Amino acid sequence: MSVFQGLSGEVSELKFPDTGLPSKALLWLIGSFSLLLTPQLDRLPVWLIAACVVLAVWRWLAQYGRVRLPGRWLRTGIMLVLVSVYVATVQGRFSVDTAASFFVLAVGLKWLETRSVRDFYVLFFILVYLSTVNFLFHQEIHWTLVNILAIASLLVGLQILNAPDLPGSMKAGWKRLGLLLVKTLPIVVLLFVFFPRMAPLWSVPLVSGEARTGISDTMRPGDISSLAQSSERAFRVTFGGEMPAYRDRYWRGLVLDYLDGETWRQRRGDGYRKPGRVAMDGGVGDLDPGQYDVLLEPTDQRWAFALEGSRAVSANVVEESEDLFRFRRPADTSVRYRLEREVTEERGLETLPPAQARRYLQLPATGNPRARALAEDLRRRFADREIVQSMLTRFREQPYFYTLRPPQMPENGIDTLLFDAKRGFCAHYAGATVFVLRAAGIPARVVVGYQGGDRGAGGEYLIVRQYDAHAWVEAWIEGRGWIRVDPTAAIAPDRIESGLRDAVANEGSFLEDDWTSPQRYSDIPMIQWASLQLDRINYQWQRWVVGYQGQSQMDLMSRLPGGFGLKELGYLTAGIVGAGLLIAGLMSAWQARLGGRRDAFRRIVDTWHQLCSRAGVPVRTGETPAALASRLARAEPAVAESARLFARTVNSHYYSDHSGESGDGDLRRLRRLLATMKKQMRRSHSTAGKRP
Repeated sequence: MSVFQGLSGEVSELKFPDTGLPSKALLWLIGSFSLLLTPQLDRLPVWLIAACVVLAVWRWLAQYGRVRLPGRWLRTGIMLVLVSVYVATVQGRFSVDTAASFFVLAVGLKWLETRSVRDFYVLFFILVYLSTVNFLFHQEIHWTLVNILAIASLLVGLQILNAPDLPGSMKAGWKRLGLLLVKTLPIVVLLFVFFPRMAPLWSVPLVSGEARTGISDTMRPGDISSLAQSSERAFRVTFGGEMPAYRDRYWRGLVLDYLDGETWRQRRGDGYRKPGRVAMDGGVGDLDPGQYDVLLEPTDQRWAFALEGSRAVSANVVEESEDLFRFRRPADTSVRYRLEREVTEERGLETLPPAQARRYLQLPATGNPRARALAEDLRRRFADREIVQSMLTRFREQPYFYTLRPPQMPENGIDTLLFDAKRGFCAHYAGATVFVLRAAGIPARVVVGYQGGDRGAGGEYLIVRQYDAHAWVEAWIEGRGWIRVDPTAAIAPDRIESGLRDAVANEGSFLEDDWTSPQRYSDIPMIQWASLQLDRINYQWQRWVVGYQGQSQMDLMSRLPGGFGLKELGYLTAGIVGAGLLIAGLMSAWQARLGGRRDAFRRIVDTWHQLCSRAGVPVRTGETPAALASRLARAEPAVAESARLFARTVNSHYYSDHSGESGDGDLRRLRRLLATMKKQMRRSHSTAGKRP
């Protein structure tokens, strides 16, 4: 509430008439509020959105006398009720997310006390601040345009507030805003490129503990099949060389090594998640062959996704054990990082330490007896490598099915999957395979991440979506180390070779619950083309505008002739600002000098003033046209009638409601009267000169 108190205090120093608000200005204010709410609809609770709508509609109906605005006590009661609902919803959690929600609630409540012009100004400044809050959660280009449109609507409403009855005020307001944009855009672009970059406001930590769509650190049998019904982006990848083949795009995220009943989880979690922001501009400069940039969508998690055999190139991501990568802080905003694939020799002499062997052989004490019996049988007949191959052969030759509609697995779900249902998704088969391998004495682990990725517009980069989420197995084979074992590749090769859509084409279950997703309509080329073009615009916007920070700026400056450091950048910025202010000052002075000449009526009036001065009747400060005409008539009786008609026409033009045609008629009449006065004065002076 301190924000409102501060704004109210500043605005209260200004003097406004205590009158009602013009309906047109109020309408623009409500319209702007609606636009500013739109980017936050995906995160605000339904009750809060409904409350804001009801409060704004209440204010609009009160404008026309349909309802009355509440008095002080009723307003206080409404505030207490809504704040109580908010407190109950938050349940003690405090983050930037919950604070932003409370701010939206406070803006909604402000509608009930918007009665005067002063209240309009208070709400105007509050809504401008709300537009900046939107950037905490969305920086995509289309949401940026929505924010700009909302601010423009606010400014148009402000102009209408100050001239509600002026004909064509709306059109004139938009024209004025357009001219201002044209004038200021070059300076804005120059300052954006050259002004020393600081961390933007939306880089503050936003971690709230609330789940986002994406890979979790636990895996139950049906988790990934549910995630596969989402077409939201997980990340995008740009390669410095050739893209790897589809079947080689295994994006490792985390390892699940502990089986707790039916749930796989990490034995060692990430622990305390220290608040703070991840450096967003991790990848700068040109990509070398073998390198690749990843632009990760917000996950609120610390793990980064990478191809097998990669090493970190950017400093905002670090490599940990098990060939995994982590951020130092949870990724609560979009993060860009750079990795490089290394060609490493096969390490055949590695031995798994006993502690790790025990870790990767862990199983519950009881459960799934038929799977355990299968493992014992395989152990008696085969060596480790043959056991792994036997499991893949079993999946390949027996009637196992890959499906997005897996049946419910009761107790001893692995037995049900392997011997009865034989229908499941990648998580089912990966978990069952690790169980059997461990029961057979082979260290094994579940790896969770993504597999695949579709090419973006022009084939410039890869788009990896949530439906590319995947789980596979890594088994320890003595003499070879950890090897990838993917039962999905044996059951449904199409999933690994070309993607989920082809793997479940016969089932018809791809994105069956997401009818608004463009990816669902792959058979309509126009929809796919439009979707990819929009994604490319957003991708470049995030890379080069949202992600344009310190390292990116210095990399760009180093490419300029002579090279630029921070010192030179500061001098250049100061020069741009100074030149901009000088140009703006000169333009303002020139416009002030020539402003009158742009108005045809004003030019004619100025000419009349000059005529009066030559006749010895100089214009006095604050003198009306009628008073000036009377003095001119006394000095030059010959022009008395024409001067009075001229003054009446000027008054009629400036103080009467005119259409465009009558205004043009006044202009022609003034020109004729001015020409007549000049002739009459010349004739009068000529006659006076001939007298004896």
